[in-house]
Amino acid sequence: MTTSTIERTINGIDVAALGATVEAVQASPEAGNVAFRVRSDWTGGTTSRATVTGCRIGGQEIARRFTMQADEPLELCGTNTAPNPQELLMAAVNACMMVGYVAQCAIRGIRLDELRIEMEGELDLQGFLGLAPVNPGYDRLAYTVTIAGDAARETFEEVHAAVMATSPNFHNMARAIAMEPRLVVA
Repeated sequence: MTTSTIERTINGIDVAALGATVEAVQASPEAGNVAFRVRSDWTGGTTSRATVTGCRIGGQEIARRFTMQADEPLELCGTNTAPNPQELLMAAVNACMMVGYVAQCAIRGIRLDELRIEMEGELDLQGFLGLAPVNPGYDRLAYTVTIAGDAARETFEEVHAAVMATSPNFHNMARAIAMEPRLVVA
């Protein structure tokens, strides 16, 4: 991929930089190792604040500073001041797939006019409350991708398949992840 054959920026993605990243990971797979961390602190009631202080990309520490709030609706004993954990989970999956759609379109030279992902799922509070032996989590999540731009339907179907094959958070939700819990009592 060269900048002479593809415009430098499409849909806000620097296509040359994306190509350079692909080449760097192909040449040295350890350059593709990425580690993310989030610390969450209880701030009272059903509220918490998550803090991101950095990540590691290809063995290099990258400083970052972001906070996210979480809360529950009033009807679930919260104060309704922020999205709840389920909404943040869906937002994280949608955001990850969104990056995939934008990047897949950019590397194909497709200019986007519209891109939207809507996700929903149902939980049974009986599981969370320990009232019945039912799954406290989702049995399924449904999502709809609305996409428009200067490509044919068949090309957008290829992009859609590529995103489902490569999105980390799509895979995180579509298959079991080993959780390694550790409790520290202070």
